[in-house]
Amino acid sequence: MVALVHPERMDLSDRIIFIDGEAMVIDKPAGLPVDEPRRGGDSVVARLAELRCGFRSSPTPMHRLDQDTSGCLLLARNARVRAALQQAFEARQVRKYYLAVVAASVQEETGTIDVPLAKKSSAEAGWRMVADPEGKSAVTNWRRVAVRDGRSLIEFAPITGRTHQIRAHAREAFGTGIVGDRVYGVPGGHMLLHASRLVVPRERRELIDVSAPLPEHFGEWRDAA
Repeated sequence: MVALVHPERMDLSDRIIFIDGEAMVIDKPAGLPVDEPRRGGDSVVARLAELRCGFRSSPTPMHRLDQDTSGCLLLARNARVRAALQQAFEARQVRKYYLAVVAASVQEETGTIDVPLAKKSSAEAGWRMVADPEGKSAVTNWRRVAVRDGRSLIEFAPITGRTHQIRAHAREAFGTGIVGDRVYGVPGGHMLLHASRLVVPRERRELIDVSAPLPEHFGEWRDAA
C-alpha cells in the first residue's frame, strides 16, 4: 500500500494548480480537512496564510471536501469574488467531477443516481446520510472509466451538493460503495475518492477549467484515468 504524504509536511502554496487575481484552485491532499476539526488540529483554514501569494488577506474556501477526499478545492481571493462565486454555486453553474474506485464490477457505461438523502443519527454509529424519500433531492450522474479485478473506476458528476452525496450514492447505486470508505463503503486502506476536475464560469474573466491528477495512493488506477 502506498503511504500518504503527511499534510503537515506540505506547503499549500505548492499545491496550487490555478491562480489569478480573483481565485485559486489547490489540489487538497487527502487527510487534511478544510475546516478546523471540533477536536482541534490541522486544516486548510488554519493554513490560509500559505495561500496569500502577495495579497494582504487570505483567500476563502468556496466549498468543502471531506477530510479523506483529495483534489480540486476552489478559493476566492476577495469579498467581491466570493459573492459572485457563491451565486454561481447556488445557481448550479459550477461543475464538479470526482473519480472513485467502487468495490463492484460495473457493467453499465453510464447512469444517473436520483436518490433523496437525509441525515440519520444513532448512538452506536454516529450520523450518516441515508436514502429517504422525504429527504433532500440528490442527483449524481456517473460514467464507468475502467474495470479491474472486480472493482471499477467511476467518474461522478454531482448535480446537487448534499453532504456525503457521492459516498452515499455510490453505495446506493453499486451496493458496496467506495473502496476505503469506512462509513459508506469498504473499510481498509485509503479512501479512493478524488475531486478530479472543476469547471467554474465567471462574468469578468475566462472560465476556470482545471484538473488534478489521481494521487499516488490510487496505485494502478492512475494509468486508467
